[in-house]
Amino acid sequence: MGPLDFLNHLLNFVAPAAWLALGVTLVARIFIKNRPVALTLPAQAAINFVVAVMVLGIGLWVFGRDGKMLTYTGMALLSATSQWVMLRGWR
Repeated sequence: MGPLDFLNHLLNFVAPAAWLALGVTLVARIFIKNRPVALTLPAQAAINFVVAVMVLGIGLWVFGRDGKMLTYTGMALLSATSQWVMLRGWR
């Protein structure tokens, strides 16, 4: 596998994490109003992206392949949880 093929595979692996991180961050701004925002929008999206990529990596390690629905479910749940923590949803 050449470097361009590797880059293509890597970008396709992290693409769901990138879209989910951006989507969760933007939707939280719409639905959760009047909350003190501790971080800027790009910082929240970056934290959600890192969480989602970590879940994808763990799913790849546990299942031995990419694209399992359990991995995507965990990615969505943990990204939403990290967004909830960043917005101090428990208050």
